Amino acid sequence: MAEPSPAPESPQESFISHLVELRSRLVRSVLAILIVLVALFPWAKDIYALLAAPLLQVLPQGSTMIATDVTGTFLVPLKVTLMAAFLVALPYVLYQVWAFVAPGLYQHEKKLMVPLIVSSMFFFLAGMAFAYFLVFPWVFKFFVSYAPEGVQMMTDIDKYLSFVLWMFIAFGATFETPVVLVVLHRLGMVSVAKLKEIRRYVIVGAFVIAAVITPPDVISQLMLAIPMCLLYELGIILCRFFPPPKPAAEPGADGASA
Repeated sequence: MAEPSPAPESPQESFISHLVELRSRLVRSVLAILIVLVALFPWAKDIYALLAAPLLQVLPQGSTMIATDVTGTFLVPLKVTLMAAFLVALPYVLYQVWAFVAPGLYQHEKKLMVPLIVSSMFFFLAGMAFAYFLVFPWVFKFFVSYAPEGVQMMTDIDKYLSFVLWMFIAFGATFETPVVLVVLHRLGMVSVAKLKEIRRYVIVGAFVIAAVITPPDVISQLMLAIPMCLLYELGIILCRFFPPPKPAAEPGADGASA
């Protein structure tokens, strides 16, 4: 005698099960970040010193950074270490995101999702590295050289952290340009010909965006706008390798045409 098949879940039960799984994935992600944070905390001062190195290297001899808040000497290195812990645990966090959304995707969407996540992480980290190793030394050297006579530059560590985070986000998001173009092209929302057609407007927009989100100096604006234009060209090239999927032929179409 055949066993009765289990009754299908009701919409409410399915929604609750998804919420439970989402909570489980979030808890695992947060725990992973906290574990890495605890492991890195003994080196919190060293991690902050590494982050502050681009500014400290160009400050005049005898100049230092300052903490205007009583808790700043503890909280700022803690924030920097938390940011480092998030970056270290990011692959595991992205895996949790993937494990949650993968069951609801089609096979061709799964094939696109994995390289999309990996490339997004790569380009964002590349943008952060570009800002740290190339932009920060030039920008800080520029600001220090323009300090008026008799004025000693002593930056607050909390304001420095805010500035660095903002620049990391700006350059990280900028370096996502090829990924965004490939996704839009893959979804059929824009063609390669259209991307080439609007190239001149994109170049103007890149310089406008750079002028808005970077410090008021020409160097940092150029170091954001020029990579944005180059990454746009890279996105156009990559779009050729990821054409939109061809629409499936409707059943009986051949017979109708015959």
